[in-house]
Amino acid sequence: MSKRCEICGKEPRGGNTVAHSKVTTRRWWKPNIQRVKVVLDDGTVKRIHVCTSCLSAGKVNRG
Repeated sequence: MSKRCEICGKEPRGGNTVAHSKVTTRRWWKPNIQRVKVVLDDGTVKRIHVCTSCLSAGKVNRG
């Protein structure tokens, strides 16, 4: 499965979790990617990987 949103390009980002004692632990922030059917401008239907923030913002036409 794709780990990247095909609309906004959002992908997993790495970084540190920093505790109150300043101890750092490596971790990942992963976007919520869904595989949905969308209707393209020419009327064809295609499955693409889209993050849920793009879905709720209405950036894709699900038909």
